[in-house]
Amino acid sequence: MFAPLQNDTFLRACMRQATDYTPVWLMRQAGRYLPEYRASRAQAGSFMGLATNTDYATEVTLQPLERYPLDAAILFSDILTVPDAMGLGLSFALGEGPKFAHTVRDEAAVAKLAVPDMAKLRYVFDAVTSIRKALNGRVPLIGFSGSPWTLACYMVEGAGSDDYRLVKTMLYQRPDLMHRILAINADSVAAYLNAQIEAGAQAVMIFDSWGGVLADAAFHEFSLAYTRRVLAQLKRAHEGVVIPRLVFTKGGGLWLEAMGQLDCEVLGLDWTVNLGKARALVGSEGTSGGHAKALQGNLDPNVLFANATQIESEAIKVLDSFGTPHMNRGHTGPTHIFNLGHGISQHTPPESVEVLVRAVHAHSRKMRTETKNV
Repeated sequence: MFAPLQNDTFLRACMRQATDYTPVWLMRQAGRYLPEYRASRAQAGSFMGLATNTDYATEVTLQPLERYPLDAAILFSDILTVPDAMGLGLSFALGEGPKFAHTVRDEAAVAKLAVPDMAKLRYVFDAVTSIRKALNGRVPLIGFSGSPWTLACYMVEGAGSDDYRLVKTMLYQRPDLMHRILAINADSVAAYLNAQIEAGAQAVMIFDSWGGVLADAAFHEFSLAYTRRVLAQLKRAHEGVVIPRLVFTKGGGLWLEAMGQLDCEVLGLDWTVNLGKARALVGSEGTSGGHAKALQGNLDPNVLFANATQIESEAIKVLDSFGTPHMNRGHTGPTHIFNLGHGISQHTPPESVEVLVRAVHAHSRKMRTETKNV
């Protein structure tokens, strides 16, 4: 059904296998910083017009790959498609963040929640299959979802938030309601990601974008526990091919050791985390209570507003902070997938991304050559 994969560097790195260079892709790589994306969005009429149309979703997913030699594509969609399918009424105003017409703030609203019929999300799965075909084996396709906690934040707040007052009030005052929401979200996310895998996604990522706003004990109880519940239900392979699972918690550096025990292959890190220390803690065998993880990240997205020389310099710092790449193809070892520490800004100059991607490829190849010659 799909063409053979020509560039498996990203997938190999996910599985902690040696690669010829460090693969790179960017969170939100298909998006508003690209003029061709803005043109497509104008044609579609709205963000949801883009996301729910198979042809548009395919077109904008491939746009960054036409510009840059990236090592993975990521499905063009939004983390809030799942609560939208629950009937909460998702909308995006131009220049504004997402909003829900209906919020989940009391017992009655929570009682109405259920795992949605995945048929309501058919447009996502159709897009996955269409994108995978259009890629024609060029690079792997990543599917994704928001984490149960991050989805709950939007469902309770009704939109983005500066203080998380409403969702945290429920968490502390009615933890029983919060646990009910999170359990439904976790089972919904698992079904959603499994359907993406069946449609053609070659790796899946859980974005815990708001996990870092929680107090220490609350993170373990209300975020990490439900990410674990999702992972326990995900397909490990599809049609005989392993499907790597990636987890990213913005602000999650405090809990890296605990996250090292998650049943996933890759941990994404924001820019506050030192990659060398993370490698020592969770990236090598015997360093954590769980299996060693591949690491993904973690350039500060605002570096891309600097000049080309500085962008190259900062990219090299990130690569060097991870350290000597694993090069023995006879066994697994510490691996790194280059990415930003959060999503790319809509104001980023497109030419800055070109500088970054080429710098990562060039320096990571040089690191391997120098290691061989030592």
